[in-house]
Amino acid sequence: MLRVENLDVFYGDVQALDGVSLDVEEGAIVAIVGANGAGKTTLIRALAGMQRELRGRIVFRGRDIAGWPSHRVCNLGLGQVAEGRQVFPTLTVAENLDIGAMLPRARALSARNRERVLAMFPVLAERSRQAAGTLSGGEQQMLAIARCLMGAPELIMFDEPSLGLAPKIALGMLETIRELNGDGLTCLLVEQNVALSLKLASRAYVLENGRVTLAGSGAELLADDRVRSAYLGL
Repeated sequence: MLRVENLDVFYGDVQALDGVSLDVEEGAIVAIVGANGAGKTTLIRALAGMQRELRGRIVFRGRDIAGWPSHRVCNLGLGQVAEGRQVFPTLTVAENLDIGAMLPRARALSARNRERVLAMFPVLAERSRQAAGTLSGGEQQMLAIARCLMGAPELIMFDEPSLGLAPKIALGMLETIRELNGDGLTCLLVEQNVALSLKLASRAYVLENGRVTLAGSGAELLADDRVRSAYLGL
């Protein structure tokens, strides 16, 4: 569904990604694992069209979208739940959802998608007239996911969905990703909880200093001594 080939990204003279290649099969959860500063968010931003100064290929459903602006990437079906949630704080919950449905691909499905996300996150229905900035962290993360789903994506990239959340809420977020995948949504997951993300993932990649250094199934990487030592403290 998504193939990245020899992707290089620079910030000025600093190379953030160096020859990154990976594949995301349709219907899979693929995890990207790495320390802070490894290039995980840069990769997500490049795939989303937010980092356009790059070399290499980003092929989504057979089309090379490298360098495309983000609105075109979104309208093709590649969604993003950004790190830090990034809801529109002064707008209401309902208005945030409306913005998610503004993509041309999603407009005809707006009513159906709204019903779906409010059934998934009932608290958002209760808070529909509340300013998004007054929600709890967990509720804002629910809204960020719901807003993305309003755009009718075929693949969602999750960038640190549990960051800053209480452990119980964080586990709920990861369970939501598992359920969405069970409904057929393809997921690319960057997550600080390495053990849980590898348990969820059918395939995973380790990113170190902007390069892919290990790849395999989630179970294989979970059992790899290098991963266990570097990221699990074992």
